[in-house]
Amino acid sequence: MRFVRELTSWLSGAGEPDSFPYSAVLAEFHRVGKHFVDKELLALLDQARAQSTVPAAARDAHARLLGDFLDAALDKWDGRYDYRSYLALRLLRLPCGDDVDDGPAADPVGARRDRDRLLVRLVADALAFELTAASGTTDLLPERRPSRDVVAKRYRLGVRAASPALVRMGLAGTVPHREAVATPDELRALAADPDPTGELVLRLSMLPVHVTHDEYLFIRVLQAYECLFAGIADELRATVAALSAGHAGPAVERLAYAREQLTAAGPLFSLLATMQAEAFRTFREFTEGASAIQSRSYKLMESLCRTPEGSRLDSAAYHQVPEVRDRVHAGRPSVDDAFRAAVRDGLLAAPGGERVEEEMRSFAAAVVQWRRTHHRLATRMLGPRPGTGYTEGTPYLAAVRSIPVFTSVADDSRSPSPTDPTGGSPE
Repeated sequence: MRFVRELTSWLSGAGEPDSFPYSAVLAEFHRVGKHFVDKELLALLDQARAQSTVPAAARDAHARLLGDFLDAALDKWDGRYDYRSYLALRLLRLPCGDDVDDGPAADPVGARRDRDRLLVRLVADALAFELTAASGTTDLLPERRPSRDVVAKRYRLGVRAASPALVRMGLAGTVPHREAVATPDELRALAADPDPTGELVLRLSMLPVHVTHDEYLFIRVLQAYECLFAGIADELRATVAALSAGHAGPAVERLAYAREQLTAAGPLFSLLATMQAEAFRTFREFTEGASAIQSRSYKLMESLCRTPEGSRLDSAAYHQVPEVRDRVHAGRPSVDDAFRAAVRDGLLAAPGGERVEEEMRSFAAAVVQWRRTHHRLATRMLGPRPGTGYTEGTPYLAAVRSIPVFTSVADDSRSPSPTDPTGGSPE
């Protein structure tokens, strides 16, 4: 087999990270799905990891890339498969464990642009796969191909999902809203990664467990949401810093930006809702142990809004993200804490305090709407089945909907209303 030959040759040579046979290894993972990769290949990859291991401080970019890829590829072999390794978040440089950060980005403009670029690239890659599969030019993930009508809908929703990020990047109006007769090349070009290894990283971050077509879309949309939540967490950290200094204007701007990001991401849910339920249930059988309950980015966002109560911190949701739990136990402040302290200490004079309070309510409403939409989609896909993160599934999501986003401001957004906006509800 090609992968055995190339990998054995690499192991018997110098074993340089920049010459690792990624294409051969990835092709085999894609041919059968990560869950079904032959143990002979996994053993060779484990040997490659042992042979190439160097202290983290001494790793160059190629060594780090190889180490992160092998860690993602060998998660099931190691018995540590989870949501972060399933989505290869470390390869994408998104919060995945030890890298949970407690301070806002030093360059907020650059950080925002980098995340927007990544989100567009993830969506564009998903659309590229849909179009190449529909044209019959790829045999990747061949089971349960969607109809051409579904592909056309996915393309339309994908462009809509990427458009807010393009607007934020100053590229509004540069991508036509066309049907699936077009290719997503323009999206890729607009969001090109300045790092020459960027395209390789994107390829390596696609490690589906099965050969069902829709798992590609599932992975890319979840990666896009992780990118979104990581960005929102950064905005909330900056909001805490601004409130602690009594700066109402920057706090309002950061909260508003976070709210707009979350609200504008609604089409991602609509895109995900085009998944075929039977296809989802097929590959989901092999994702046991990986669940969004393990999302560090989401828990960072939640805990930066408001310090969770003891019962929430002691729940399975937080025990599966120990770095975030430790952050809370260490007393790191939330927006709720900072706002309450700023009001108590007289740091927010009118009308600044009122503006902050109003924006906190608006942000809370956006979070609650996201939770409702998430619950509706999960109910449709899961039904009464339990979750893959060792929870009871949709009842868990229903309970999460009632958790207040903030407590320092009046919040009536949690009460369902027949006139709720559809937001990101599936179309």
